[in-house]
Amino acid sequence: MSVEPWASPKDQAAAERPHSPDTPPSQDQEQHPDKLCLDSFWSEVETIQQGSGYTDLECSRGESRQSEDSEQDEQWLADAGLSTLISDDSEDVDVFLLSTLTRTQAATVQRRLDSYTLSLRKRNKPAPRDVRDIFNSPITQTLLPESQHSEDLAQNSMASVTKTPLSEHQRCAPKEEFFITDVAYCEQAVLFLKQTKLSQNNSQRRKEDATLPRVIHTKCRLGVTRIQDLSHTDMKKVRQLALIDMTALCDLLELEVKRHKTTKRKIPESTLFGVPLSTLLENDQKRKPNISTPLFLQALLSFLEKKGVDSEGILRVPGSQSRIKLLQQSLETNFYSGQVSWDEVSPNDAAALLKKFIRELPAPLLTAEYLNTFSAVRDITDLKQKLHMLNLLILLLPEPNRNTLKALLEFLSKVVSRERRNRMNLWAVATIMAPNLFLHKAVPSRLTEGAEKGQAEKAADVMRLLIRYQDLLWTVPNFLMSQVRKLNENSNRRYQFYDRHIKNLLKKIHTDSREKPDKNTSEPCRTVKIEVRDLTSDTMEFQLNISSRVSDLLAEFHRQFLRSPDNGKGKMRRNGSVVYPDYALYEVGGNIGEHCLDLETHLLDLYNSNPGGEWVIKMKPNASRGL
Repeated sequence: MSVEPWASPKDQAAAERPHSPDTPPSQDQEQHPDKLCLDSFWSEVETIQQGSGYTDLECSRGESRQSEDSEQDEQWLADAGLSTLISDDSEDVDVFLLSTLTRTQAATVQRRLDSYTLSLRKRNKPAPRDVRDIFNSPITQTLLPESQHSEDLAQNSMASVTKTPLSEHQRCAPKEEFFITDVAYCEQAVLFLKQTKLSQNNSQRRKEDATLPRVIHTKCRLGVTRIQDLSHTDMKKVRQLALIDMTALCDLLELEVKRHKTTKRKIPESTLFGVPLSTLLENDQKRKPNISTPLFLQALLSFLEKKGVDSEGILRVPGSQSRIKLLQQSLETNFYSGQVSWDEVSPNDAAALLKKFIRELPAPLLTAEYLNTFSAVRDITDLKQKLHMLNLLILLLPEPNRNTLKALLEFLSKVVSRERRNRMNLWAVATIMAPNLFLHKAVPSRLTEGAEKGQAEKAADVMRLLIRYQDLLWTVPNFLMSQVRKLNENSNRRYQFYDRHIKNLLKKIHTDSREKPDKNTSEPCRTVKIEVRDLTSDTMEFQLNISSRVSDLLAEFHRQFLRSPDNGKGKMRRNGSVVYPDYALYEVGGNIGEHCLDLETHLLDLYNSNPGGEWVIKMKPNASRGL
């Protein structure tokens, strides 16, 4: 059987094996992209080159250069919240952020600072303060034991993973993978690499399977934290810590993470196409506050979900170029006035406009800084490590880009779910959409001649992972949540380190003032504030026990204040819990800014994790119904 040059080694092996008549066609197509997918990929690339002015791509690539090493390192330290390490004022060093890092993360910061120092020496400039001096400061000596203790807990929690011999997993690809987020991803990589090295002499390395297994998010008693559940202040700290962990992971896996400068492009006089996402979203929020994605993209995706997901070959079949041009002109002129008639629009033309909107953004949707890192994920052999890297990269995206990407992936997932009607499986959708996200004039490319197919394969495979595991990727790992809580606690005690006597006194006052359960009481009672329109000043008491969850508290709230039965306002889940779409319990203050809690969060564990925080019931930002 002939094998397409696009195919990866796993696909070549699958092609050489005889096809089983019992294998469902859709599964076989998922494992090996057919020739139609490959032809469509290069047709898509050709369309991009012709329609987007890619004829001058080499010129733009030549004009765009990578940043100098010192600029790269300086920007990295600034994005990680550690710019004070290279500032003249050594007293302003944020040792509290450093104190939350694991050993591998701290080593990554040291390497970046050493690289920056070396670049300055070559330019005959004075070197900044050595980070080792900062770790040896009296303040950090007080905080570092917590970091070391957390690292020991991380190794203990991973013990069950390392006990399983790798050879057992090498014999056949598992149907399920467990996604652990309690331990820093870089620390998991350290253990994985040690385990792989030890087992190299005994067995062959496990080959990556072509089919994508089900990945199970391991449950935490504090629940799952979605990106939208945290305040902007806490998310900024999440991004700083995620950058450090992502860089540490790249160093361990020997992936290149150098950033690129975006070439300056003249922004066209347009209202929709070629407009920066942040500008477009800012203009739309003046018309409709609290939206997270551009109104035009919402309208386009809504139309395609109604009229396009069942169209055979949607996204792959090109529309009429003349109709697409007229439709774009009409939308540019009449979209905001509401004079566009979507009833006359062809789904294929709308799909072509969607792809054009994405690729004509002045900067890549995946950003110039991280576009190559997204593509390099394909070089990682272990699936869980791929997902670890993608999870961190999603957290690093600017909010407009992250929300836009999420809306796009949700639509693509709906297209894949209607494969029986539209004949577009996961591989087909991934290969068609990959060029629109991974090829961009603003980002230089160092591809040698003949390497385009390998790069295309990387892009399509990463696109496939983004679509398949998007629900998993838009979460904040538990270890980052723990680091944010620790960072907030340390920052709140900043004033206590100037005088030992004052520190001890304030520490005693702070400890006594905290709301802690009585030692003789195993089931404390917690006061919950209610901020829902007319009930703003009301409170309710809720008795905590080891099995109490957020869903139980919300059910009690509905019974007491809304006079509704258990299921009167909610939707029953399979596990028996009730989903209340309008109201949520928020954790406010203490060691967190504001945190919308998952319904499965165990309240007693949350209470012990943040005894100084308040609990508030209020309506979700996008809730439409009132009391």
